[in-house]
Amino acid sequence: MTPGAIVKVNWRDAKRNTTDPNRVRPAVVIGMSGIYVDALATLLVVPMTTDEEMLVPGVTLALPPTPDNGCTKTSYALSWNVQSVAIEGVTPTDARVTDNELEALRAQVARLVGH
Repeated sequence: MTPGAIVKVNWRDAKRNTTDPNRVRPAVVIGMSGIYVDALATLLVVPMTTDEEMLVPGVTLALPPTPDNGCTKTSYALSWNVQSVAIEGVTPTDARVTDNELEALRAQVARLVGH
């Protein structure tokens, strides 16, 4: 589960009235935590959706379908909703975004935190 990997995240424990999907959904790994002990291992992910109502200009990246990303239609990586998730709730897939898409996602997140 390296940066650029598309994973499935179990958000079934999502709190009500949040933007969390409250089910298993795809996300792009943009970073890995090396600061926690194994019991608290986390990944930094950007959730994905096909719901155009979730788009926020400048902090959402369109991911057209490709054999590498496994999408069947255009999906959107929601950089504005970047999250740290426990590895135990993450299932790897063989799908990936391109290096350019990963860098674009990281740049969007950096803008969100003022860098």
